[in-house]
Amino acid sequence: MARSKSPNLTEAELRLMQILWATGPATVTEVARALPRRLSLAYNTVLTTLRILEQKGYVTHQKRGRAHIFVPLVDRGTAQRSAVRHLLSRFFDGSPGLLVVNLLADEKLDARELKRLKRLIAEEGSGA
Repeated sequence: MARSKSPNLTEAELRLMQILWATGPATVTEVARALPRRLSLAYNTVLTTLRILEQKGYVTHQKRGRAHIFVPLVDRGTAQRSAVRHLLSRFFDGSPGLLVVNLLADEKLDARELKRLKRLIAEEGSGA
């Protein structure tokens, strides 16, 4: 039985989106060349992944001669918020508080980072 397509980005899809966010519109060849050497994916693999991203609504393409220029439709911030919402619903019962408590329990934050987080929480609480 085939897996259903997730609207969330896989690791491979995220790598290609990061390239498009950094470079802007690019051909399949340009995206493939921008990948780290250790990955060196085949042209067809990059093309297939870009087509999947297009089906998911993350990119579109424009035809320029024989080349297809892939253009991001979703910006990095929107993708990040979507990923966090997915993480919240899947692992933390939709509770941002549970996520934060888990992060604070698991991560060693320095005093500067803790101060920054307290400021952000205070600003959010005051409606600023």
